[in-house]
Amino acid sequence: MRQRVLELLRQVATGDLAAEAALDHIAFAPFESLSFATIDHHRALRQGYPEVIYCPGKTDDQIVTIAERIAEQGSGFLATRALPATQAALSARISGCLVNELGRTVRLPTPEPPPLGHGTILIVTAGTSDLPVAEEAAETAAAFGNRTARLTDVGVAGLHRVLGSKDALLEARVIIVVAGMDGALPSVVAGLVKTPVIAVPTSVGYGASFGGVAALLAMLNSCASGVTVVNIDNGFGAAVAASRITHD
Repeated sequence: MRQRVLELLRQVATGDLAAEAALDHIAFAPFESLSFATIDHHRALRQGYPEVIYCPGKTDDQIVTIAERIAEQGSGFLATRALPATQAALSARISGCLVNELGRTVRLPTPEPPPLGHGTILIVTAGTSDLPVAEEAAETAAAFGNRTARLTDVGVAGLHRVLGSKDALLEARVIIVVAGMDGALPSVVAGLVKTPVIAVPTSVGYGASFGGVAALLAMLNSCASGVTVVNIDNGFGAAVAASRITHD
């Protein structure tokens, strides 16, 4: 969308397009009303990336239609929590889609890549079971124009693993820590670094984890200062917050 508006302004500057005509193009672009959705086409202008498609609760036809409308505006798109059937439907209808089956995302890269953020977003997982949430975060961070790195299965049950990855931790601009069970890993990481740490509790764990509530409360009560916590399984939200830090 930013590229499209810039092109309109260039055409006005060269005299190839009347200012009134350019205004009409912009005035009718803010949103598009469908029978089942109102698409915010100006979000890319305001926030640097188009509206993201949250798939649960939508039919495949609705998701594909929204994605096509966003792509028609000259933008890429990101669809999250996409089931295999949705992934297949998007890939069949829109060429160039990147599917992350583990992260349950489908991403169409923007024709004009967003500005690259400063530094690297390091995504750290306590266990392999946390990977789906971590991959959602990684795909979101990449879509928003960030370098990403991964540090996998370094939970506190084997503390030497994260302590042996000191260089990766110290080099990161932002660290997203994804953990279930007792949710202790963000406190450990935040006690080692001065960079922002964003904690993501996951619903991984046995009965007393209460679907991630135990990890959420542990992270909210972290004894390491300055840990930011997002909602349970919200890798997307963590990556958006991290991207705003790297693009500051």
